[in-house]
Amino acid sequence: MNSLKINIEVNQELYCKKPDSSELGRKILSKSIEMINEMGFEAFTFKKLGNEIHSPESSIYRYFKNKHILLVYLTSWYWSWMEYELVFATTNIQSSKERLLKCIHILTKPTMENTSIPYINEALLSNIIISESIKSYHTINVDEENKKGYFKSYKQVVQRVSDIILELKPNFEYPHMLVSTIIEGSHNQKYFAEHLPELTDINKKNNTIESFYKEMVLNFIK
Repeated sequence: MNSLKINIEVNQELYCKKPDSSELGRKILSKSIEMINEMGFEAFTFKKLGNEIHSPESSIYRYFKNKHILLVYLTSWYWSWMEYELVFATTNIQSSKERLLKCIHILTKPTMENTSIPYINEALLSNIIISESIKSYHTINVDEENKKGYFKSYKQVVQRVSDIILELKPNFEYPHMLVSTIIEGSHNQKYFAEHLPELTDINKKNNTIESFYKEMVLNFIK
């Protein structure tokens, strides 16, 4: 996959100027990921970001209205990239069951940096998704932002895997609930493993999260 040129599209509502269209925009994305991962979203500010990239704070506002929109942009970028990975991994696989298992693997596996997009550290971005992305939609304005399509990329990932589940069991009543449970649950388990290990059974020798959700899903829809 690293040898391919990957173009990740994000809802135009989420930026004032397309950030990957300029060197400054790419610096904003790259450094904001590093800083949010290191200090947390609450402590992160555009003023601190401007100091790090040696650019006026006002220049960042030419790309993003505020730091909340920047976080939504980053989460949307992540889910668009995840959908790309899902499509790439399941193309030419005829078996619905095998495609579903591939999807669970992608949604639960540890994230590695992909050097084909040098200004995005996917491993650090994954950490942000696990610890901070809930703040992008657990807000007072979530309904309005949902109407604007802010969360479309996340919903597309859930829909894509839900469709595969319905191929296996057309009368299954809870495909979206099951897929969102896999995603959010695996994020929680990764967070627990890092900070609250007594709440999980993750084994460092293998991806216990993947094994758990594969077994759970197959038992649930059989």
